[in-house]
Amino acid sequence: MKILVINPNTTASMTDHIGKAALGAASAGTEIVAVNPANGPVSIEGYFDEAMSLAGLLGVIKDNPDCDAVVIACFDDTGLDAARCLTDKPVIGIGEAAYHFASMISNKFSVVTTLARSVPALEHNLARYGLATRCARVRSSEVAVLELEQPGSNARQKISAEIGIAVAEDRAEAIVLGCAGMAGLANDLAQEHGLPVLDGVTCAVKLAEAMGALNMRTSRLGGYAPPPASKLATAFGS
Repeated sequence: MKILVINPNTTASMTDHIGKAALGAASAGTEIVAVNPANGPVSIEGYFDEAMSLAGLLGVIKDNPDCDAVVIACFDDTGLDAARCLTDKPVIGIGEAAYHFASMISNKFSVVTTLARSVPALEHNLARYGLATRCARVRSSEVAVLELEQPGSNARQKISAEIGIAVAEDRAEAIVLGCAGMAGLANDLAQEHGLPVLDGVTCAVKLAEAMGALNMRTSRLGGYAPPPASKLATAFGS
């Protein structure tokens, strides 16, 4: 199967990092196509950046109709509902995927994300997904998204320290890493802290493969009904 992995920001180095993590999780025979929009914010840290990224994100989905599933590789699950209106292929947000996986392997989990401004959006998503009671706390490590890309930064140390606090104060039984840029850190941090640490990119890829194997499609009734052709033409100029 072919999985389209979209980084909704425009930082190509982060897209490459996400693509490598996705490929590492993929089964033999699964093709990973990791892309980002040409236009939009360089990082997504809160509501404003999310809104500014939507046009580019949806344009990428429109331009890649031959994929079998779509993974939105932003932990805010940016544009998830709109994307599901645009295609009947499974569209999986890395936040939603990681939350569900964590809820099945722990009684309660904590999320360690980047900046404090991102916390409310993640809390709103947890409530929307019906998983707020399973999450002990959403924590910020005060690591900017692009700091994860900087050689020699102490981003990993900050994230690890926040995990330690989550275990001690929240009594978290699992940790969800709340940023696509943290992909690749989960295994080492799990060994360091002695509990499951989940990366949303890998969770979403495995979920996409499972949904593809079961030939699942997004419902076209109700809320995820496709937009009228006239609105598509207005949005995409065709």
